[in-house]
Amino acid sequence: MYRAIWRILPGSIAVRIAILVLLAGAILVALDLWVFPWMAVTFVDDRGTVGSGA
Repeated sequence: MYRAIWRILPGSIAVRIAILVLLAGAILVALDLWVFPWMAVTFVDDRGTVGSGA
C-alpha cells in the first residue's frame, strides 16, 4: 500500500516527502478538530471508580 502511494506522488524524493508530511499534518489537524471532539461527546464514560463506595 505504501509503495502504491509513493508511486502516485509526483516530483522528486524531496517533493514526495514534503507532500507526505503535509498530508500527515492535515490528517492530524482533521482528527484534532472533528474526530476527537465527536468521540469525546459520543463515548462519554462517567463511571468513576476513584472515591466511590464505602
